[in-house]
Amino acid sequence: MATPGGSTSATCAISSALAHPPALLDYAAIHSCLLRGDARFSLPLLALLLLLHFRLLAAAASARFTPAVSRLAARLRLSPSMAAVTLLALGNGAPDAFASAAALGGPRGMPRAGLAAILSAGAFVSAFVVGAVALIAAPFAVPPASFARDVFFYLVAASGLFYVYLSAEIFLWQAVGLVLFYAFFVGLVFYMDLGSAERKAVSAAAAELEMVSGSGRVAVDLPITVEDHRRQQQPALCALLSKVTEVWEWPIAFVLKLTIPSTLPSEWIKVYISANICLCPLLVLYSFSSFIPLDTRIVFLLPQIRFPLWSVVLFASLCLALSHYLFEKEAPETENIASTLISFIMSVFWISTMAGELLNCLAAIGVIMDFPPAILGMTVLAWGNSVGDLVADVALAKAGQPTIAIAGCFAGPMFNMLVGLGTALVVQTARVYPRAYVLEFHVGIVVAFVFLLLSLMGTLLVVTWARFRVPRFWGYCLMGIYILFTIVSIAIASSSG
Repeated sequence: MATPGGSTSATCAISSALAHPPALLDYAAIHSCLLRGDARFSLPLLALLLLLHFRLLAAAASARFTPAVSRLAARLRLSPSMAAVTLLALGNGAPDAFASAAALGGPRGMPRAGLAAILSAGAFVSAFVVGAVALIAAPFAVPPASFARDVFFYLVAASGLFYVYLSAEIFLWQAVGLVLFYAFFVGLVFYMDLGSAERKAVSAAAAELEMVSGSGRVAVDLPITVEDHRRQQQPALCALLSKVTEVWEWPIAFVLKLTIPSTLPSEWIKVYISANICLCPLLVLYSFSSFIPLDTRIVFLLPQIRFPLWSVVLFASLCLALSHYLFEKEAPETENIASTLISFIMSVFWISTMAGELLNCLAAIGVIMDFPPAILGMTVLAWGNSVGDLVADVALAKAGQPTIAIAGCFAGPMFNMLVGLGTALVVQTARVYPRAYVLEFHVGIVVAFVFLLLSLMGTLLVVTWARFRVPRFWGYCLMGIYILFTIVSIAIASSSG
Protein backbone atom coordinates (compact mmCIF):
# COMPACT_ATOMS: atom_id res chain seq x y z
CA MET A 1 0.00 0.00 0.00
CA ALA A 2 1.24 3.48 -0.78
CA THR A 3 2.45 5.60 2.09
CA PRO A 4 0.17 8.35 3.32
CA GLY A 5 2.51 11.04 2.13
CA GLY A 6 2.84 9.50 -1.31
CA SER A 7 -0.92 9.05 -1.54
CA THR A 8 -1.49 12.65 -0.60
CA SER A 9 0.91 14.07 -3.16
CA ALA A 10 -0.34 11.81 -5.95
CA THR A 11 -3.98 12.51 -5.20
CA CYS A 12 -3.39 16.25 -5.04
CA ALA A 13 -1.53 16.15 -8.37
CA ILE A 14 -4.37 14.33 -10.11
CA SER A 15 -7.10 16.41 -8.50
CA SER A 16 -5.45 19.75 -9.16
CA ALA A 17 -4.95 18.92 -12.81
CA LEU A 18 -8.48 17.77 -13.51
CA ALA A 19 -10.66 19.46 -10.87
CA HIS A 20 -12.75 22.57 -11.52
CA PRO A 21 -13.25 24.62 -9.44
CA PRO A 22 -11.21 23.66 -6.32
CA ALA A 23 -12.63 20.64 -4.53
CA LEU A 24 -15.05 21.18 -1.68
CA LEU A 25 -13.26 18.53 0.39
CA ASP A 26 -9.59 17.52 0.54
CA TYR A 27 -9.96 13.75 0.32
CA ALA A 28 -6.22 13.14 0.57
CA ALA A 29 -6.14 15.10 3.83
CA ILE A 30 -9.09 13.11 5.16
CA HIS A 31 -7.09 9.93 4.60
CA SER A 32 -3.61 11.02 5.62
CA CYS A 33 -4.35 13.59 8.34
CA LEU A 34 -7.80 13.06 9.80
CA LEU A 35 -7.64 9.25 9.77
CA ARG A 36 -3.82 8.99 10.00
CA GLY A 37 -3.51 7.05 6.76
CA ASP A 38 -5.52 4.07 7.99
CA ALA A 39 -7.26 2.62 4.93
CA ARG A 40 -9.57 0.53 7.13
CA PHE A 41 -11.36 3.72 8.14
CA SER A 42 -10.71 6.03 5.20
CA LEU A 43 -11.97 3.71 2.44
CA PRO A 44 -15.45 3.15 4.02
CA LEU A 45 -15.76 6.88 4.73
CA LEU A 46 -14.75 7.85 1.19
CA ALA A 47 -17.13 5.22 -0.20
CA LEU A 48 -19.96 6.76 1.83
CA LEU A 49 -19.05 10.24 0.56
CA LEU A 50 -18.96 8.80 -2.95
CA LEU A 51 -22.54 7.53 -2.60
CA LEU A 52 -23.67 10.88 -1.20
CA HIS A 53 -22.09 12.81 -4.07
CA PHE A 54 -23.65 10.48 -6.61
CA ARG A 55 -27.09 10.77 -5.02
CA LEU A 56 -26.92 14.56 -5.05
CA LEU A 57 -25.74 14.51 -8.66
CA ALA A 58 -28.57 12.14 -9.64
CA ALA A 59 -31.16 14.28 -7.84
CA ALA A 60 -29.93 17.45 -9.53
CA ALA A 61 -30.07 15.74 -12.94
CA SER A 62 -33.47 14.06 -12.62
CA ALA A 63 -35.39 16.65 -10.59
CA ARG A 64 -33.92 19.87 -12.00
CA PHE A 65 -31.70 19.45 -15.07
CA THR A 66 -34.06 17.24 -17.06
CA PRO A 67 -37.13 19.50 -16.59
CA ALA A 68 -35.03 22.58 -17.38
CA VAL A 69 -33.75 21.06 -20.64
CA SER A 70 -37.26 19.94 -21.58
CA ARG A 71 -38.82 23.33 -20.91
CA LEU A 72 -36.06 25.29 -22.63
CA ALA A 73 -36.31 23.01 -25.66
CA ALA A 74 -40.08 23.50 -25.74
CA ARG A 75 -39.93 27.29 -25.22
CA LEU A 76 -37.19 27.73 -27.83
CA ARG A 77 -38.86 25.17 -30.12
CA LEU A 78 -35.67 23.14 -30.46
CA SER A 79 -35.69 19.73 -32.05
CA PRO A 80 -34.27 16.84 -29.98
CA SER A 81 -31.03 16.92 -31.97
CA MET A 82 -30.69 20.70 -31.66
CA ALA A 83 -31.35 20.52 -27.92
CA ALA A 84 -28.71 17.79 -27.64
CA VAL A 85 -25.94 19.66 -29.50
CA THR A 86 -26.61 22.91 -27.62
CA LEU A 87 -28.28 22.60 -24.20
CA LEU A 88 -27.28 19.04 -23.32
CA ALA A 89 -23.76 19.27 -24.78
CA LEU A 90 -23.14 22.61 -23.08
CA GLY A 91 -24.48 21.38 -19.76
CA ASN A 92 -22.47 18.16 -19.77
CA GLY A 93 -19.37 19.35 -21.59
CA ALA A 94 -18.59 22.86 -20.37
CA PRO A 95 -16.94 21.65 -17.13
CA ASP A 96 -14.70 19.26 -19.08
CA ALA A 97 -13.40 22.18 -21.16
CA PHE A 98 -11.83 23.64 -18.01
CA ALA A 99 -10.47 20.21 -17.03
CA SER A 100 -8.87 19.74 -20.45
CA ALA A 101 -7.23 23.15 -20.33
CA ALA A 102 -5.86 22.43 -16.85
CA ALA A 103 -4.53 19.01 -17.86
CA LEU A 104 -2.78 20.17 -21.05
CA GLY A 105 -1.24 23.08 -19.19
CA GLY A 106 -0.10 20.89 -16.30
CA PRO A 107 3.27 19.27 -15.57
CA ARG A 108 4.89 16.58 -17.66
CA GLY A 109 2.66 13.53 -18.02
CA MET A 110 -0.57 15.41 -17.35
CA PRO A 111 -1.27 16.31 -21.02
CA ARG A 112 -1.21 12.58 -21.85
CA ALA A 113 -3.42 11.82 -18.83
CA GLY A 114 -5.87 14.55 -19.89
CA LEU A 115 -6.08 13.26 -23.47
CA ALA A 116 -6.46 9.68 -22.23
CA ALA A 117 -9.24 10.70 -19.85
CA ILE A 118 -11.19 12.52 -22.58
CA LEU A 119 -10.90 9.62 -25.04
CA SER A 120 -11.74 7.05 -22.38
CA ALA A 121 -14.70 9.18 -21.35
CA GLY A 122 -15.81 9.28 -24.99
CA ALA A 123 -15.59 5.50 -25.19
CA PHE A 124 -17.51 5.24 -21.91
CA VAL A 125 -20.35 7.44 -23.17
CA SER A 126 -20.54 6.02 -26.70
CA ALA A 127 -20.55 2.45 -25.38
CA PHE A 128 -21.67 2.19 -21.74
CA VAL A 129 -24.05 5.19 -21.59
CA VAL A 130 -25.62 4.44 -24.99
CA GLY A 131 -25.98 0.86 -23.80
CA ALA A 132 -27.67 2.02 -20.58
CA VAL A 133 -30.10 4.23 -22.50
CA ALA A 134 -30.86 1.32 -24.84
CA LEU A 135 -31.54 -1.06 -21.95
CA ILE A 136 -33.84 1.47 -20.25
CA ALA A 137 -35.88 2.68 -23.21
CA ALA A 138 -35.35 0.23 -26.11
CA PRO A 139 -36.74 -0.46 -28.52
CA PHE A 140 -37.28 3.12 -29.64
CA ALA A 141 -37.02 4.89 -32.98
CA VAL A 142 -34.50 7.61 -33.80
CA PRO A 143 -34.80 10.21 -36.60
CA PRO A 144 -32.79 8.66 -39.47
CA ALA A 145 -31.20 11.83 -40.82
CA SER A 146 -30.36 13.30 -37.41
CA PHE A 147 -28.97 10.05 -36.02
CA ALA A 148 -26.82 9.31 -39.07
CA ARG A 149 -25.54 12.90 -39.10
CA ASP A 150 -24.58 12.90 -35.40
CA VAL A 151 -22.76 9.56 -35.46
CA PHE A 152 -21.08 10.31 -38.80
CA PHE A 153 -19.74 13.67 -37.62
CA TYR A 154 -18.47 12.12 -34.40
CA LEU A 155 -16.77 9.40 -36.47
CA VAL A 156 -15.13 11.98 -38.73
CA ALA A 157 -14.01 14.08 -35.76
CA ALA A 158 -12.54 11.09 -33.89
CA SER A 159 -10.84 9.80 -37.06
CA GLY A 160 -9.32 13.21 -37.79
CA LEU A 161 -8.01 13.60 -34.26
CA PHE A 162 -6.65 10.03 -34.41
CA TYR A 163 -4.72 10.92 -37.57
CA VAL A 164 -3.31 14.03 -35.91
CA TYR A 165 -2.31 12.04 -32.83
CA LEU A 166 -0.49 9.41 -34.90
CA SER A 167 1.53 12.22 -36.49
CA ALA A 168 2.74 13.05 -32.92
CA GLU A 169 2.26 16.81 -33.37
CA ILE A 170 -0.46 19.35 -33.92
CA PHE A 171 -0.30 22.84 -35.43
CA LEU A 172 -2.36 25.88 -34.56
CA TRP A 173 -4.50 25.66 -37.69
CA GLN A 174 -5.38 22.05 -36.87
CA ALA A 175 -6.41 22.94 -33.32
CA VAL A 176 -8.56 25.80 -34.58
CA GLY A 177 -10.07 23.42 -37.12
CA LEU A 178 -11.31 21.16 -34.32
CA VAL A 179 -13.34 23.98 -32.77
CA LEU A 180 -14.60 25.22 -36.13
CA PHE A 181 -15.68 21.69 -37.06
CA TYR A 182 -18.08 21.61 -34.11
CA ALA A 183 -19.36 25.08 -35.01
CA PHE A 184 -20.03 23.81 -38.54
CA PHE A 185 -21.81 20.79 -37.08
CA VAL A 186 -24.12 22.98 -34.96
CA GLY A 187 -24.81 25.17 -38.00
CA LEU A 188 -25.72 22.10 -40.05
CA VAL A 189 -28.06 20.87 -37.33
CA PHE A 190 -29.76 24.28 -37.26
CA TYR A 191 -30.04 24.34 -41.06
CA MET A 192 -31.57 20.86 -41.19
CA ASP A 193 -34.13 21.83 -38.55
CA LEU A 194 -35.30 24.98 -40.31
CA GLY A 195 -38.74 24.49 -41.78
CA SER A 196 -38.67 20.74 -41.19
CA ALA A 197 -41.56 18.65 -40.05
CA GLU A 198 -39.50 17.82 -36.98
CA ARG A 199 -39.84 21.41 -35.74
CA LYS A 200 -43.63 21.24 -36.11
CA ALA A 201 -43.68 18.00 -34.15
CA VAL A 202 -41.73 19.63 -31.33
CA SER A 203 -44.16 22.56 -31.25
CA ALA A 204 -47.13 20.21 -31.12
CA ALA A 205 -45.48 18.24 -28.32
CA ALA A 206 -44.81 21.31 -26.17
CA ALA A 207 -47.95 20.65 -24.14
CA GLU A 208 -46.66 17.16 -23.31
CA LEU A 209 -43.59 18.57 -21.58
CA GLU A 210 -45.39 19.54 -18.34
CA MET A 211 -43.57 18.21 -15.31
CA VAL A 212 -44.96 16.32 -12.37
CA SER A 213 -44.23 18.49 -9.32
CA GLY A 214 -40.84 17.61 -7.81
CA SER A 215 -40.46 14.35 -9.70
CA GLY A 216 -38.48 15.55 -12.68
CA ARG A 217 -40.50 13.30 -14.98
CA VAL A 218 -42.00 14.43 -18.26
CA ALA A 219 -45.61 13.63 -19.04
CA VAL A 220 -45.28 11.42 -22.11
CA ASP A 221 -47.76 9.77 -24.38
CA LEU A 222 -47.62 6.28 -22.85
CA PRO A 223 -50.61 4.14 -21.91
CA ILE A 224 -51.36 4.21 -18.21
CA THR A 225 -51.56 0.42 -18.20
CA VAL A 226 -47.94 0.13 -19.32
CA GLU A 227 -46.78 2.52 -16.61
CA ASP A 228 -48.81 0.70 -13.98
CA HIS A 229 -47.34 -2.59 -15.13
CA ARG A 230 -43.83 -1.25 -14.75
CA ARG A 231 -44.56 0.00 -11.27
CA GLN A 232 -45.99 -3.36 -10.25
CA GLN A 233 -42.75 -5.02 -11.36
CA GLN A 234 -40.64 -3.06 -8.87
CA PRO A 235 -39.27 -5.57 -6.38
CA ALA A 236 -39.79 -5.34 -2.65
CA LEU A 237 -36.05 -4.79 -2.17
CA CYS A 238 -36.22 -1.49 -4.06
CA ALA A 239 -39.04 -0.34 -1.81
CA LEU A 240 -36.99 -1.20 1.26
CA LEU A 241 -33.95 0.63 -0.08
CA SER A 242 -36.08 3.67 -0.87
CA LYS A 243 -37.16 3.78 2.75
CA VAL A 244 -33.55 3.70 3.88
CA THR A 245 -32.45 6.42 1.46
CA GLU A 246 -35.18 8.75 2.73
CA VAL A 247 -32.77 9.57 5.55
CA TRP A 248 -30.71 11.72 3.17
CA GLU A 249 -33.37 12.43 0.54
CA TRP A 250 -34.85 15.33 2.49
CA PRO A 251 -31.55 17.21 3.04
CA ILE A 252 -30.63 16.77 -0.63
CA ALA A 253 -34.02 18.01 -1.82
CA PHE A 254 -33.81 20.92 0.62
CA VAL A 255 -30.38 21.99 -0.66
CA LEU A 256 -31.54 21.80 -4.27
CA LYS A 257 -34.65 23.87 -3.54
CA LEU A 258 -32.50 26.53 -1.87
CA THR A 259 -30.12 26.81 -4.82
CA ILE A 260 -32.10 25.86 -7.95
CA PRO A 261 -35.26 27.88 -8.66
CA SER A 262 -38.46 26.07 -9.57
CA THR A 263 -39.92 27.30 -12.83
CA LEU A 264 -43.56 26.24 -12.48
CA PRO A 265 -45.94 28.80 -10.94
CA SER A 266 -47.64 25.98 -9.04
CA GLU A 267 -44.35 25.26 -7.23
CA TRP A 268 -43.69 28.90 -6.31
CA ILE A 269 -42.73 29.35 -2.64
CA LYS A 270 -41.59 32.81 -1.57
CA VAL A 271 -39.02 31.62 0.96
CA TYR A 272 -37.27 29.34 -1.52
CA ILE A 273 -37.30 31.96 -4.29
CA SER A 274 -35.76 34.51 -1.91
CA ALA A 275 -33.09 31.96 -0.96
CA ASN A 276 -32.41 31.36 -4.67
CA ILE A 277 -31.86 35.09 -5.21
CA CYS A 278 -29.43 35.20 -2.29
CA LEU A 279 -27.45 32.00 -2.92
CA CYS A 280 -27.33 31.57 -6.71
CA PRO A 281 -24.98 34.54 -7.38
CA LEU A 282 -22.58 33.26 -4.72
CA LEU A 283 -22.52 29.77 -6.22
CA VAL A 284 -21.93 31.16 -9.71
CA LEU A 285 -19.09 33.26 -8.31
CA TYR A 286 -17.63 30.16 -6.68
CA SER A 287 -17.77 28.28 -9.98
CA PHE A 288 -15.50 30.96 -11.49
CA SER A 289 -13.16 31.07 -8.49
CA SER A 290 -10.39 29.46 -10.56
CA PHE A 291 -10.31 32.65 -12.67
CA ILE A 292 -11.59 35.28 -10.21
CA PRO A 293 -10.52 34.59 -6.59
CA LEU A 294 -13.31 35.03 -4.07
CA ASP A 295 -11.18 37.33 -1.92
CA THR A 296 -10.40 39.76 -4.76
CA ARG A 297 -10.56 43.28 -3.31
CA ILE A 298 -12.82 45.81 -5.07
CA VAL A 299 -14.14 49.28 -4.25
CA PHE A 300 -17.79 49.28 -3.22
CA LEU A 301 -19.80 52.21 -1.85
CA LEU A 302 -16.92 53.54 0.28
CA PRO A 303 -14.13 54.85 -2.02
CA GLN A 304 -11.37 54.40 0.57
CA ILE A 305 -12.13 50.78 1.47
CA ARG A 306 -11.71 47.67 -0.66
CA PHE A 307 -14.07 44.82 0.15
CA PRO A 308 -13.66 41.14 -0.79
CA LEU A 309 -15.59 40.30 -3.92
CA TRP A 310 -17.64 37.59 -2.18
CA SER A 311 -18.86 40.06 0.48
CA VAL A 312 -20.01 42.56 -2.17
CA VAL A 313 -21.93 39.85 -4.06
CA LEU A 314 -23.42 38.58 -0.79
CA PHE A 315 -24.54 42.06 0.23
CA ALA A 316 -26.15 42.81 -3.15
CA SER A 317 -27.88 39.44 -3.44
CA LEU A 318 -29.08 39.59 0.18
CA CYS A 319 -30.64 43.02 -0.42
CA LEU A 320 -32.41 41.73 -3.52
CA ALA A 321 -33.61 38.64 -1.64
CA LEU A 322 -35.03 40.71 1.22
CA SER A 323 -36.76 43.05 -1.24
CA HIS A 324 -38.33 40.09 -3.00
CA TYR A 325 -39.49 38.55 0.27
CA LEU A 326 -41.04 41.81 1.52
CA PHE A 327 -42.70 43.10 -1.63
CA GLU A 328 -43.49 40.01 -3.74
CA LYS A 329 -46.87 38.67 -2.64
CA GLU A 330 -48.15 36.37 -5.38
CA ALA A 331 -46.73 33.74 -7.68
CA PRO A 332 -46.26 34.64 -11.36
CA GLU A 333 -49.17 33.71 -13.58
CA THR A 334 -47.06 32.10 -16.29
CA GLU A 335 -43.75 30.31 -16.49
CA ASN A 336 -40.79 32.69 -16.79
CA ILE A 337 -38.11 31.74 -19.29
CA ALA A 338 -35.51 33.63 -17.22
CA SER A 339 -36.23 31.37 -14.25
CA THR A 340 -35.98 28.33 -16.50
CA LEU A 341 -32.60 29.50 -17.77
CA ILE A 342 -31.34 30.12 -14.22
CA SER A 343 -32.60 26.68 -13.22
CA PHE A 344 -30.65 25.18 -16.13
CA ILE A 345 -27.46 27.06 -15.15
CA MET A 346 -27.69 26.09 -11.47
CA SER A 347 -28.42 22.47 -12.38
CA VAL A 348 -25.28 22.47 -14.51
CA PHE A 349 -23.40 23.95 -11.55
CA TRP A 350 -24.48 21.13 -9.23
CA ILE A 351 -23.85 18.42 -11.84
CA SER A 352 -20.41 19.88 -12.56
CA THR A 353 -19.53 20.33 -8.89
CA MET A 354 -20.68 16.88 -7.81
CA ALA A 355 -19.02 15.25 -10.83
CA GLY A 356 -15.79 17.00 -9.81
CA GLU A 357 -16.18 15.78 -6.24
CA LEU A 358 -16.83 12.26 -7.51
CA LEU A 359 -13.72 12.47 -9.67
CA ASN A 360 -11.54 13.69 -6.77
CA CYS A 361 -12.97 11.12 -4.36
CA LEU A 362 -12.48 8.30 -6.88
CA ALA A 363 -8.91 9.46 -7.52
CA ALA A 364 -8.19 9.46 -3.78
CA ILE A 365 -9.61 5.94 -3.42
CA GLY A 366 -7.51 4.77 -6.37
CA VAL A 367 -4.31 6.23 -4.91
CA ILE A 368 -5.04 4.80 -1.45
CA MET A 369 -5.47 1.38 -3.06
CA ASP A 370 -2.16 1.95 -4.89
CA PHE A 371 -3.52 1.95 -8.46
CA PRO A 372 -0.95 3.16 -11.05
CA PRO A 373 -1.66 6.69 -12.40
CA ALA A 374 -2.07 5.31 -15.93
CA ILE A 375 -4.89 3.02 -14.80
CA LEU A 376 -6.51 5.91 -12.94
CA GLY A 377 -6.47 8.02 -16.10
CA MET A 378 -7.98 5.29 -18.25
CA THR A 379 -10.67 4.17 -15.82
CA VAL A 380 -11.41 6.12 -12.63
CA LEU A 381 -10.84 9.60 -14.01
CA ALA A 382 -12.73 8.77 -17.22
CA TRP A 383 -15.69 7.53 -15.14
CA GLY A 384 -15.57 10.65 -13.00
CA ASN A 385 -15.53 12.90 -16.08
CA SER A 386 -18.47 11.02 -17.62
CA VAL A 387 -20.73 10.47 -14.63
CA GLY A 388 -22.57 13.70 -15.40
CA ASP A 389 -23.33 12.47 -18.92
CA LEU A 390 -24.43 9.09 -17.56
CA VAL A 391 -26.83 10.53 -14.99
CA ALA A 392 -28.24 13.25 -17.26
CA ASP A 393 -28.78 10.97 -20.27
CA VAL A 394 -30.27 8.15 -18.20
CA ALA A 395 -32.57 10.64 -16.47
CA LEU A 396 -33.77 11.88 -19.85
CA ALA A 397 -34.35 8.31 -21.01
CA LYS A 398 -36.35 7.50 -17.88
CA ALA A 399 -38.34 10.71 -18.40
CA GLY A 400 -39.51 9.40 -21.76
CA GLN A 401 -37.09 11.34 -23.97
CA PRO A 402 -34.64 8.71 -25.27
CA THR A 403 -34.23 10.59 -28.55
CA ILE A 404 -32.65 13.60 -26.82
CA ALA A 405 -30.66 11.24 -24.57
CA ILE A 406 -29.22 9.22 -27.45
CA ALA A 407 -28.38 12.39 -29.39
CA GLY A 408 -26.67 13.77 -26.27
CA CYS A 409 -24.58 10.60 -26.05
CA PHE A 410 -22.87 11.65 -29.28
CA ALA A 411 -23.09 15.45 -29.10
CA GLY A 412 -21.75 15.68 -25.53
CA PRO A 413 -18.50 13.71 -26.04
CA MET A 414 -18.00 15.38 -29.43
CA PHE A 415 -18.32 18.76 -27.69
CA ASN A 416 -15.72 17.66 -25.13
CA MET A 417 -13.35 16.45 -27.84
CA LEU A 418 -13.70 19.32 -30.30
CA VAL A 419 -14.48 22.31 -28.08
CA GLY A 420 -13.05 21.24 -24.72
CA LEU A 421 -9.87 19.54 -25.92
CA GLY A 422 -9.77 21.70 -29.07
CA THR A 423 -9.78 24.97 -27.10
CA ALA A 424 -7.04 23.69 -24.80
CA LEU A 425 -4.96 22.67 -27.83
CA VAL A 426 -5.50 26.10 -29.40
CA VAL A 427 -4.01 27.70 -26.28
CA GLN A 428 -1.02 25.33 -26.23
CA THR A 429 -0.29 25.55 -29.98
CA ALA A 430 -0.58 29.34 -29.86
CA ARG A 431 2.16 29.41 -27.21
CA VAL A 432 4.63 27.55 -29.45
CA TYR A 433 3.49 29.05 -32.79
CA PRO A 434 4.72 28.70 -35.54
CA ARG A 435 6.18 25.41 -34.27
CA ALA A 436 3.97 22.38 -33.64
CA TYR A 437 2.85 21.23 -30.21
CA VAL A 438 4.30 17.78 -29.55
CA LEU A 439 1.85 15.05 -28.54
CA GLU A 440 3.21 12.34 -26.25
CA PHE A 441 2.56 8.91 -27.71
CA HIS A 442 1.07 6.08 -25.64
CA VAL A 443 -0.39 2.81 -26.86
CA GLY A 444 -3.28 3.11 -24.39
CA ILE A 445 -4.51 6.22 -26.19
CA VAL A 446 -4.38 4.36 -29.50
CA VAL A 447 -6.50 1.60 -27.94
CA ALA A 448 -8.98 4.21 -26.72
CA PHE A 449 -9.25 5.63 -30.24
CA VAL A 450 -9.80 2.15 -31.71
CA PHE A 451 -12.55 1.20 -29.27
CA LEU A 452 -14.24 4.59 -29.64
CA LEU A 453 -14.33 4.22 -33.44
CA LEU A 454 -15.46 0.58 -33.10
CA SER A 455 -18.41 1.46 -30.87
CA LEU A 456 -19.47 4.34 -33.14
CA MET A 457 -19.29 2.30 -36.34
CA GLY A 458 -21.08 -0.60 -34.68
CA THR A 459 -23.90 1.62 -33.43
CA LEU A 460 -24.32 3.24 -36.84
CA LEU A 461 -24.46 -0.11 -38.64
CA VAL A 462 -26.73 -1.89 -36.14
CA VAL A 463 -29.26 0.95 -35.79
CA THR A 464 -29.34 1.41 -39.57
CA TRP A 465 -29.83 -2.34 -40.02
CA ALA A 466 -32.70 -2.22 -37.50
CA ARG A 467 -34.40 0.48 -39.60
CA PHE A 468 -33.32 3.25 -37.26
CA ARG A 469 -34.63 1.66 -34.12
CA VAL A 470 -32.31 1.07 -31.17
CA PRO A 471 -32.59 -2.63 -30.23
CA ARG A 472 -32.18 -3.80 -26.65
CA PHE A 473 -29.61 -6.49 -27.50
CA TRP A 474 -27.22 -3.81 -28.78
CA GLY A 475 -27.24 -2.24 -25.33
CA TYR A 476 -25.75 -5.45 -23.92
CA CYS A 477 -23.25 -5.58 -26.77
CA LEU A 478 -22.09 -2.02 -26.15
CA MET A 479 -21.60 -2.66 -22.46
CA GLY A 480 -19.59 -5.78 -23.35
CA ILE A 481 -17.43 -3.69 -25.69
CA TYR A 482 -16.73 -1.20 -22.93
CA ILE A 483 -15.88 -3.94 -20.41
CA LEU A 484 -13.43 -5.39 -22.94
CA PHE A 485 -11.94 -1.93 -23.49
CA THR A 486 -11.48 -1.49 -19.74
CA ILE A 487 -9.76 -4.86 -19.38
CA VAL A 488 -7.41 -4.15 -22.30
CA SER A 489 -6.64 -0.64 -21.00
CA ILE A 490 -5.83 -1.92 -17.51
CA ALA A 491 -3.62 -4.65 -18.96
CA ILE A 492 -1.71 -2.12 -21.11
CA ALA A 493 -1.40 0.36 -18.25
CA SER A 494 -0.15 -2.35 -15.87
CA SER A 495 2.45 -3.66 -18.32
CA SER A 496 3.74 -0.18 -19.21
CA GLY A 497 3.72 1.09 -15.62
